[in-house]
Formats: sequence, structure tokens, C-alpha cells
Amino acid sequence: MRGRRPTGSGDPAAARRAARAAQFAACAANHLLPAGVGASAVNLRFLTRCGLSTARSATALAVKAAVGGLVRFVLAVALLLASPRVPRLSPALPRACVMLSVVGCVAVIATAVALSRRARRGVGRAVGRVLADVRAVHGRRARACALWGGSLGFALLHAAVLIAVVRALDVPVPAGHVLLAYLLASGAAVLLPTPGGLGSLDAALVLTLTAAGTPGAAALSAVFGYRMLTAWLPLLPGLLVLAVLARRSVL
Repeated sequence: MRGRRPTGSGDPAAARRAARAAQFAACAANHLLPAGVGASAVNLRFLTRCGLSTARSATALAVKAAVGGLVRFVLAVALLLASPRVPRLSPALPRACVMLSVVGCVAVIATAVALSRRARRGVGRAVGRVLADVRAVHGRRARACALWGGSLGFALLHAAVLIAVVRALDVPVPAGHVLLAYLLASGAAVLLPTPGGLGSLDAALVLTLTAAGTPGAAALSAVFGYRMLTAWLPLLPGLLVLAVLARRSVL
């Protein structure tokens, strides 16, 4: 039986409030399941409750994830080019980019060869739908700005929390180096998917902060403070919101 749509679906203001609450719940769920599965599941459920098909909802989430990764990559490259005083981080980037590009190309070619002709046609249709949705989003300036601006704002706000914690510890590391450390660490943590990046993101952050000039003890304290503010404190309220939304059939 089909569940009812989110409360206030006919009211744009109520729909926006429901969407914000769903994102808060998604962040909490993301700390319970690995590799962003929690947030993706909550967002997928919310979009389908709003009336979108499962395929369109999954496409929207894939586009959002791809844009978020691209924004972080471009920011990291721009900071590396603009920060010649980070010699220990910059030489690794070209090698990592080449390795990831080669691995990605090999994976795509192997997948294409392995797929049957019928499966390739299905994949082609799916890719066509994704490209059509991307063109539709970028056909309206407000939607494109929301997509790219939201991805940029998410990365910068998380980095701002880390910068604030480093400043509170009175560590004399430039904000740009801390931002670069966060971008590289968050990208590296994707290679080892854990619930909420637990362990993988923490280790990557300590490593990159230390490479950027932060003392080891201060790097550990900064990561602990960052995690406390962005993960552990919002976790319980987020789970409560998730339970309320599920009870009201919004999810």
C-alpha cells in the first residue's frame, strides 16, 4: 500500500521544512551505516514519498554525490596550486590523480566488456536519463546554483568547524592549510567506507593536519573536537527527528 506524501506537500514552506528535517535525519542515519548508505536510504525514502519514482530519486542522489565529489576535488586542486608552502602534500596529488584515473578507466572498460549487449543497452538508457536530468537542472539557474552552491557550502562549513577548533587550540596553522587537510582527508576516507567515516576520516584528518604543520597531540585534539561538534552532539537529536518523520509517514 502506498504511503501518503509528506505532511504539507501542497504547501511549499511546509515541504521545505520537511526537506530540512529529512536532511537532519539523514545525517544521523549516516553515522550508523557505512559509505553514506544511511543518508542515501533516508533521502531515497523521502523523495519517493514525495512522489518521485525510485529511478529518478536514485538519479538525483547520484548527481548530488558526483557534484559534491567534484567540488571537493576542484577546491583541493586550487588550494594546492595556491599553497606552495605545503610541499609534503602537493607531490602526492598528481600521482594519486593519475592512479585513480587509470583505475577508473580500467574499471569502466572491464565493466563494458563484461556486460552483455542487452545489459549495455539498459545501462545506456540509464545514462541517458541521468544526462537528461543533469541538463534539466542546469537549464534553470536557480536549480544549478542550489546544486553547486549547496555542495560547496557543505564542504566549507565542515572545514570551518575544523578551522575553528584548530584556532581554539591556539595552533598557528593557516586556515587554508586546514581547509586543504580537510578536503584531502574527506576524499581519502571514501576509500575505506565506515559508518560516518569513523576511524577512516579520523585517521586521515590527523595525518593531513600533521602534514600541514599541526603538532600530533593538537591534531588529535582538533579531530576530537571536530567530531564532537559535527557527529556526536547532533546524533541523538537527529535520531529523534528520524523517528518522528518515520512515525508521521514522511519517511
